[in-house]
Amino acid sequence: MSTLEGLHAPDFTLQNENGNSITLSEYAGKKYVILYFYPKDATPGCTLEAQTFKENHAEFNALDAVILGVSPDGEASHLKFSDKHGLPFSLLADTEHTVSELYGVWKLKKTFGKEYMGIERSTFLIDPTGTVIKEWRKVKVDGHIDTVYQTLLQLSNEGNGDSQ
Repeated sequence: MSTLEGLHAPDFTLQNENGNSITLSEYAGKKYVILYFYPKDATPGCTLEAQTFKENHAEFNALDAVILGVSPDGEASHLKFSDKHGLPFSLLADTEHTVSELYGVWKLKKTFGKEYMGIERSTFLIDPTGTVIKEWRKVKVDGHIDTVYQTLLQLSNEGNGDSQ
């Protein structure tokens, strides 16, 4: 899929781990949104990614950013995963992979010669106007959250007229 950068982020409504409806456009005009797609709850890479977002949650919050995780797991799985790790952000259940397809992250994958459809780990940074201002596809967890934070920090400084 071609890039979504510079385009209006596809809107959606999904249920979070508590069964509450979360609609992306509700954040328009208010906050940056870090929308990250991950393959599966409670797997090593996905756990590390969630824990790293958790460890940096206060810093992202200080930059007026909300974190939303999306995977094909259901609400019950998300609740168990979130509770186990004390995650301070919502995990959204995309069980029909509709939103994953909208964002072009539902892909044919191969593991040990076996092909299957699944999420390609990806992150989208959406500004308060609802525009995708940065995307990272085929994400490797190590160092990724720092990269997202530095990008957001730079954007925040530019918005405040600071130069660095």
